[in-house]
Amino acid sequence: MVIFANSKYEARNAKQYRMTKIQNSKQYDLENRTLEFAKNVRAFVKKLPNTIGNIEDGKQLINASGSVGANYIEANEALSKKDFIMRIKICRKEAKESRYWLKLIDTQDKLELEKERNNLINESTELMNIFGSILRKSE
Repeated sequence: MVIFANSKYEARNAKQYRMTKIQNSKQYDLENRTLEFAKNVRAFVKKLPNTIGNIEDGKQLINASGSVGANYIEANEALSKKDFIMRIKICRKEAKESRYWLKLIDTQDKLELEKERNNLINESTELMNIFGSILRKSE
């Protein structure tokens, strides 16, 4: 009976070890990418015309993009699988919010800003897809 309990314990530890390997693998190491996304968002917002709507949308966008990076770093340091999954779900939600705010911001048809906005939308979508694949692999 004791051997059975130990094998259960070892199986649980093996799952946690597997999770840690996924978190630390280069394929899913998003820390730099998420922080870069937040920097790109801030640079984009600085270039926007100073209308009341843009200022408000820009604040929301910076909050959402910054928390994507912060939550991923916390998720990477999480000890338990449950906590890791919860943090990744928060990251995914915030990446989705970033994409939502980027679509709302009025760029007044300036071609350069439009290109940058589309690049950031693509980046945010890519982050959402990667967070989704991490969640699928971890469950």
